[in-house]
Amino acid sequence: MRHLLQRHPLPMQTSFAHSLVLTYALPPQLLTPLIPPGLTLDTYRDTEGVEHGFVAAAVVDTRALRPAFLPAGLGRDFILTGYRIFTRFSTPGGRTMRGLRILRSDTDHRMMVHGGNLFSRYNYHLARIGTRTVDRTLEFKVISADGQADLHIRADLANTPAPLPEGSPFASAKDARRYAGPLPYTFEYEPQTRSVIVVKATRTQWDPVPAGPDGTQSQGPAAHGRVNGTPVISQRV
Repeated sequence: MRHLLQRHPLPMQTSFAHSLVLTYALPPQLLTPLIPPGLTLDTYRDTEGVEHGFVAAAVVDTRALRPAFLPAGLGRDFILTGYRIFTRFSTPGGRTMRGLRILRSDTDHRMMVHGGNLFSRYNYHLARIGTRTVDRTLEFKVISADGQADLHIRADLANTPAPLPEGSPFASAKDARRYAGPLPYTFEYEPQTRSVIVVKATRTQWDPVPAGPDGTQSQGPAAHGRVNGTPVISQRV
């Protein structure tokens, strides 16, 4: 009956000191094998007619993360990372929802690993994660235990909003914003019932700004185990 616990029974609440999202464009055929039944890729066709799928690496520095019914003083601070694929889910009623399929999450605290994996399918792993802000540069460094989700990001906060990175498939910043995340929904496949679990998040005071990456390196659990290259958009809050 563990799968019933993994349906996010406890609503959670937190605030972010920083949130940084890097989105990578990849050929759809590399991402399709990672999509469970019931979901399809949320793709984008560029001006040359080439179709792209997208995976995002997100790092969030949370404050007072806790069940929503508890006061902030009982919350804990964690740094969380996640690799997510942009997907679509068609409901039985005919509605199409855009959301994220979680591939893997990492955190700097064992409590979050155990609790996250007990109450969700976000696939948490323990990692060494550091963050600092120096001279208007935001830096995150993630060293994962298995080496499959290492991430080193330096984002320029002084020159925002930043233009789209060179080689981005998007025709405009407005198009790119749709794939910067976060989206209100995440989707999880429950094999025990062969159903898709939809998790909804709500946000307040959310004002994302395009930021230029400064020396970004990443290795993620997608595209045959790793994502390497230059992000097509980076966004910070």
